[in-house]
Amino acid sequence: MQSGIKGNLTINGYGSSNGGHFEHVTLNGRGTINGSLECLRFECNGSGTVHGDLKMEEAKISGSGKIKGSVDGNEFLIEGRGTVSESVILAKKMKLSGSGMIGGNLKADEIRINGKATIANDCEAENFKADGQFTIGGLLNADRIEIRLHGESSVTEMGGQVIKIKGIKNRFLQLFKTFFPVQLTAKLIEGDDLELESTKADVVRGTNVTIGLDCEIDLVEYKGTYKQDKSAKVKEKKKI
Repeated sequence: MQSGIKGNLTINGYGSSNGGHFEHVTLNGRGTINGSLECLRFECNGSGTVHGDLKMEEAKISGSGKIKGSVDGNEFLIEGRGTVSESVILAKKMKLSGSGMIGGNLKADEIRINGKATIANDCEAENFKADGQFTIGGLLNADRIEIRLHGESSVTEMGGQVIKIKGIKNRFLQLFKTFFPVQLTAKLIEGDDLELESTKADVVRGTNVTIGLDCEIDLVEYKGTYKQDKSAKVKEKKKI
């Protein structure tokens, strides 16, 4: 990253620049980068677009940003609306507190979602924590998964050591769940210690399994302990 660095790049208002190597890149208006970009820090406070890949140490989108390629770096923060056409691969942390869409895979040591996220393919982390809504087209794989649902979320398959999924605790909000469904849907959920609420799944497989409030499960397979809430609907359960 040291070779060919051009210094800082700042675009205020309407403007464009070619890609290349920079230290800090800041887009405060409708800035456009024509080509792939490599920098230490990338910041988009307006409506910015990078027509290529983004490689950085840190990146932050607090306006509306589009990356028309892949993202590779350490930390990526989306506080507004961010779109990445391809995959996001991070060494450390992904935090999304607005609305984010990723057209490929998402991989980071830590992933936090406090808004709405759409991930086209797989999502991989050491720790995954969501307090909002998400759609994951492939596999969600993490050592520890903690989810508090706000609305409808979906994932094809989910795997981890510890998986905790929480639904609505507020009794007032429970009255409106027919109009505003709060549920996670999945084909397969597999892990060691599972505590599930408001979950609809074809298969749940684990060592210690707790099927809680508002769950609909076709098949539960468990090795150790099994607990089930009276409101939960389980078609078949068996110890393996």
